[in-house]
Amino acid sequence: MNRAAWIEGFGVGVKSFTVFPDNVHHQRPSVQGAMLIFDDQTGAPLAVVDSGLVTYWKTAADSVYGASLLARPDSKTLLIVGSGIVADSLVGAYSTLFPNLERILIWGRNPKKCRVLAGRHAHQKAAVEVIDNLEHGVRQADIISTATMSKQPILDGRWVAPGTHVDLIGAFKADMREASDALLTRAEIFVDSFETTLGHIGELLIRLKEGAISKSDVQGDLYDLTRRATGRRTPDSITVFKNGGGAHLDLMTAKALSNWGSLTQLP
Repeated sequence: MNRAAWIEGFGVGVKSFTVFPDNVHHQRPSVQGAMLIFDDQTGAPLAVVDSGLVTYWKTAADSVYGASLLARPDSKTLLIVGSGIVADSLVGAYSTLFPNLERILIWGRNPKKCRVLAGRHAHQKAAVEVIDNLEHGVRQADIISTATMSKQPILDGRWVAPGTHVDLIGAFKADMREASDALLTRAEIFVDSFETTLGHIGELLIRLKEGAISKSDVQGDLYDLTRRATGRRTPDSITVFKNGGGAHLDLMTAKALSNWGSLTQLP
């Protein structure tokens, strides 16, 4: 797969990556690739950045920023669905922006990976716990963040309590979904970017085509949220933030990483 972005006065970025879900059986990441950064004035290549590194920082930053604008400030329990690289980054990011969290629950299809992930974050202020019952975890959570490779919904909206914020990350292709129709029809829906999400990401694209939701149900993106032009309506509202992970965000993150001087620069 390829994603590209050109931000005038900032740079050009092209990310190429492969998706091999069965790599989990070979102790390799499911998604692998690299991102090229070019000068937007001359077209000269400036840096090559590992796509996993970009995803690690960008995805968590995008999602947790959205949560900071939508989740209830008094949220105490976070549920992370997934146990991969993105899930790992979410534990640290949410702990930083939501310092009042008391519990971080982790559920995944591979209990061993979940236990390893929880052990890696045992130092967090919040108690990091592995759970084996997804429904039970969903019903307890104030914030739910899903980071899986699922093509079929695994998060049943009937389990989600009023006031919960749901951060949908994993479905990044047109045939992927993580949440049931019941969640999207109950929730106030927001996205990171209208342009890079509605017509490309299965989580919303499939439901729009089926008529389960309409474009008017999507109440705003990060631009609107940042300007406070939209947001959570009531404390009991269920909010959903779909992180589509646009290439413009890849470019911004890759540029920031390359400026740290720790990456290989092209001559």
